[in-house]
Amino acid sequence: LALYFHTGEREEKCIIEDVPSDTLVIGNYKVQRWDVHKHDFLESAPGLGMFVTVTAPSAEVQMSKLYGPQGTFSFTSEMPGEHIICLQSNSTRFLAFAGSKLRIHLDIRVGEHFFDESAVQAKDKVNEVKLGLEHLIEQVHHVTKEQNYEREREEKFRKTSEETNSNILWWAIVQTMILISIGIWQIKSLRDFFISKKLV
Repeated sequence: LALYFHTGEREEKCIIEDVPSDTLVIGNYKVQRWDVHKHDFLESAPGLGMFVTVTAPSAEVQMSKLYGPQGTFSFTSEMPGEHIICLQSNSTRFLAFAGSKLRIHLDIRVGEHFFDESAVQAKDKVNEVKLGLEHLIEQVHHVTKEQNYEREREEKFRKTSEETNSNILWWAIVQTMILISIGIWQIKSLRDFFISKKLV
């Protein structure tokens, strides 16, 4: 997931990432500040940091940390579900003057592991192949975990759908019985009325 969005200083922006349990999530971000003279976003926002907060599906704060204007954060999910990732600048200016527009570039990768660059650049081809295989195995484990998580979600959704359909069916049967009962009662009432008036 790679995106960018605009926000004001001290304004909190959040995204929701649905991840399986025991999965590494890595986020890279860069903050740019709007320059009123150049009418463009500067390449960097020196002196401005970002608070990154991650809230687990249980509403428990899993991570809360202050980073610089550009950085990388990571966390491992403890349970499956929607994790809320929030970013907020640490502007020290008064709220009334903290109206500068910011652009935040955000790249989130789910299930990827930190790759050892020094090992990749090693001249020993055996180590390179071994590292590549380990990385592939990790990717296979992640795909399997993701498929199991999606299967569990699909099973839960199917169960909910079947329960809803069953409830709708019973409600339709009850409605039909009520309508038939009302119809029979109306016919009997009309028959009694006609008999009492000696029309039949």
